[in-house]
Amino acid sequence: MLVDAWLPRAAAEKPQGSAVNQLQYGQLLREAQRAARQMAALGVVSSDRVALLLEPGEQFAILFHAVLLLGAVAVPIDPAAPADLIAERSAAARIVVDGVLTGHEDPAAQLATSHDLSAPAVVIFSSGSGGAAKPIELSYGNFWWSAAGSAVALGLDANERWLCSLPLSHVGGLSILVRSAIYGSEAIVDSRFDTEVVLAALQSKAGPTLISLVPTTLQRLLDAGLDKPPNLRWVLLGGGPIGDSLLEQAAAAEVPVAASYGTTEACSQIVTRGAPLFCTRVELSERGQILVGGPTVAARYQPRLETGDLGRWSANRELEVVGRISDLIISGGENVAPEVVEAVLARHPAVADVAVVGRDDAEWGESVTAVVVLAQGSAASEDELIEFCRPQLAPHERPKQVEFRDSLGRSAAGKLRRREL
Repeated sequence: MLVDAWLPRAAAEKPQGSAVNQLQYGQLLREAQRAARQMAALGVVSSDRVALLLEPGEQFAILFHAVLLLGAVAVPIDPAAPADLIAERSAAARIVVDGVLTGHEDPAAQLATSHDLSAPAVVIFSSGSGGAAKPIELSYGNFWWSAAGSAVALGLDANERWLCSLPLSHVGGLSILVRSAIYGSEAIVDSRFDTEVVLAALQSKAGPTLISLVPTTLQRLLDAGLDKPPNLRWVLLGGGPIGDSLLEQAAAAEVPVAASYGTTEACSQIVTRGAPLFCTRVELSERGQILVGGPTVAARYQPRLETGDLGRWSANRELEVVGRISDLIISGGENVAPEVVEAVLARHPAVADVAVVGRDDAEWGESVTAVVVLAQGSAASEDELIEFCRPQLAPHERPKQVEFRDSLGRSAAGKLRRREL
């Protein structure tokens, strides 16, 4: 199935409309066309992979859309990644683009006026929460249906401005750039998350209407004073467990939160505000594994994506994500989902961040261990935190020991690197 190419369509409808930061849609299209012809002069043709080794911002947007205009496949890579990882992920690319293109243009280059929804558009490397990161090939159709489902779940403002402070090498960040082109709306792309910069943007009278965050970054903004952002319709919040205390703090500050669960393999959102996207099917296996189907799921995982995540349906039929199958702790023959324990400990006023892991134990098989980061200026002992869990957790779920650290070393997307703990 063919659809009009997204950027040319948006530029035709809104040539002076804000596209990415200071770029208008007409400007973005002209710059992307120029870059596409330069890539063609370097030998890039349809279906070739092009590695984008760039910081988030206007230049990334120009070169990303240039790749799509050629019908090539974009491979965004974090330039801050280790050199060996960059080499591995860019090995199959025709070219690696790490800055502004300055070469001559191929005037005969054929630029896309339509997109084939079944064709590959992007290769994104998963976050690796279920093990080593793997390449996920996402099609134009995956992104189109995800954008449509997101618009239904969150609504779509005529003057939408979506602030992206997530890495563009991750699906959560890149999807904002793609959705905005599909909608013909504005994407505000920051190079890296900076609490003060994002706070100032949200509190501005001309601030964004949407922002994508992970729990850690929302907590930082609330602690820095985020309160009653004037234009914000939703914080799309995902990337990890969301504690009740965080939601309560956000509600008190009148910050609207749309909790979301998604994966790279399903092109970002699967469930938003408790319900699957309208185009997405969600089931639970007998074991409780979340199974996903529908047009947002990458072709490699059709007809049904086994997420590796455990879930359950609440009394009002909302999906609750319990944890990952691979992260289950087996202590004394009982299964313990670490996210359940983390949610309890996160409610303690002295706890700023927490991870729960299983450590080898001669008696229990695995010992439930909490790794805790205390809030600045707060104090709590191991015994105090274990006692705090007593009325809220079953005996086998309660931590048998607590370790204190300065940080948990989360990924750039805010995800917990549990195996490293």
